[in-house]
Amino acid sequence: MHSNRFRYTSHTADMAFTAYGRTFSAALENSALALLNAMLDLGGIKKASGAVRTRAISDRGRSREDIVWFVLQDILSIVDSEKMNAYKFSVTGLQEKGGHICVRGLLSYKRIEGDFAMLSVKAVTPHGLRVEKRDGRYAISVVVDV
Repeated sequence: MHSNRFRYTSHTADMAFTAYGRTFSAALENSALALLNAMLDLGGIKKASGAVRTRAISDRGRSREDIVWFVLQDILSIVDSEKMNAYKFSVTGLQEKGGHICVRGLLSYKRIEGDFAMLSVKAVTPHGLRVEKRDGRYAISVVVDV
């Protein structure tokens, strides 16, 4: 479905994926897409009629790995606790300075009736989380506890 943006990889007990992007922001957005795609029926949410709403997410960390972990954990917590039918995360600002990285973004969702849940994700694990730049594009590898 999103093979140029991310791919799921094999893992012994949990679920893993690698997301790609020409920039770190794009790879982060695709990481969020991979997480949401595993948790929810994104096609069903997009097709359902209902107003699109957004929820701001803002995080700060010392490394790109920190930022990925913080953003994905925030998305997971919000979607899970609020039963939110989210389908996209967009980075609206990214700043690296003074040994810190700050990211701002919007989580897009619809308030609609229906159960769009697919896979119960318990946590995004920091173990094995990697951000690399390969062949001119970023690759973010993530393992989630299911």
